[in-house]
Amino acid sequence: MQFGLVLLMVLVALNLRPALASLAPLLSRVQADTGLSAAAIGALTTMPVLCLGLFAPLAPWLSRRIGTERTLSLALLLLAVALMLRSGPGTPWLFLGTALAGAAIGIGGTVLPVLVKRDLPRGADLMTGVYTMALCLGGALGAGLSIPLADGLGSWQLSLASWSVLAFLALFCWRLLAAHPWPQSSARSRARVGSGLLRSPLAWQITLLMASQSALAYIVFGWLPVLLQRRGLGEAEAGLLLGASVFVQLFAALAAPWLARLGRDQRPALLCALTFVALGFYCLLQGPAMLRWPGVVALGLGQGGSFSLALALLVLRSVNPAVAGELSGMSQGFGYCLAALGPLAVGLLLQFNVSLTGIWLVLTAVVALAMVLALLAGRQRVLDVDEAGCFVTREQRRG
Repeated sequence: MQFGLVLLMVLVALNLRPALASLAPLLSRVQADTGLSAAAIGALTTMPVLCLGLFAPLAPWLSRRIGTERTLSLALLLLAVALMLRSGPGTPWLFLGTALAGAAIGIGGTVLPVLVKRDLPRGADLMTGVYTMALCLGGALGAGLSIPLADGLGSWQLSLASWSVLAFLALFCWRLLAAHPWPQSSARSRARVGSGLLRSPLAWQITLLMASQSALAYIVFGWLPVLLQRRGLGEAEAGLLLGASVFVQLFAALAAPWLARLGRDQRPALLCALTFVALGFYCLLQGPAMLRWPGVVALGLGQGGSFSLALALLVLRSVNPAVAGELSGMSQGFGYCLAALGPLAVGLLLQFNVSLTGIWLVLTAVVALAMVLALLAGRQRVLDVDEAGCFVTREQRRG
């Protein structure tokens, strides 16, 4: 039963990145066909990340009322419809479909850590690595197949719409094979697991870590091919490099939680991953052309590892599934809203013709901020609820 659940989670997770990664390699074609400015393209890449954050807090509320499984089904249905809508004629459909896709991913991505904490508590961190690997695989497929699909199907619109097939498949399998119980009254009575989460330093450390590393990730999804083209690379090679970087994330996402278990806490693993991110950005944006492939590998290892560990913190720092749901909603809600500023900022920097060196310095500063937050959020602490019903932070001993 657990193995089947793991496979279903992997299939669902495969759908939570193609909607984001498939757009970036096609941005030059989108801009040429629609006439959108660099700032408007920046808004287009920012919109799904912003909607991720705005709709993530809706997931715990929906789960309490219709159940966790039904909430995930709703997210998959919304995602499939959104992917079809954004291929419609005219830029309004493109923006609307992109926004709805971000909303669907925000809800679905918030629900998954809760399912892991509830159904697979003993290996929650390792299972997080598994479904994070699936997220990265979906991103790699979206980035790597966008151009071939557009060429084969005859338009970038059909290339974007084709990912709805995978979403409908995941929805069908999830509805058919996963139980969809309605929440019990006792579960509803425990819905407010505590108060004062916004006053918890640990919750904010995790949230801001999620925000900083996610901002870097969505800058890569949204702008890396464009930045590489500014260095003289062709459209196809730039898209291939993005796909390769996301593909490398697969291995880092799976391995990072295992490696983190070798230390007393997650700080060494997080710092190592973020160092690889900084190295990757340097090689790709400042180093000689011969370093572009080593840079892609370093960036993939760093981003895959840091993303997997950031998601693992949602379950490792929660005493039970209810707390995990609240922490997931907060960290992914506020975190992705803040992360949305990343692609928007790069779009504005490009609009004002800021050099690649200037953009690289901004990215390096964000990495440095993430390192500081990793030193705080990576400590062995756990969020609990005291007798008064307030969130508190306790020491967590390794068992």
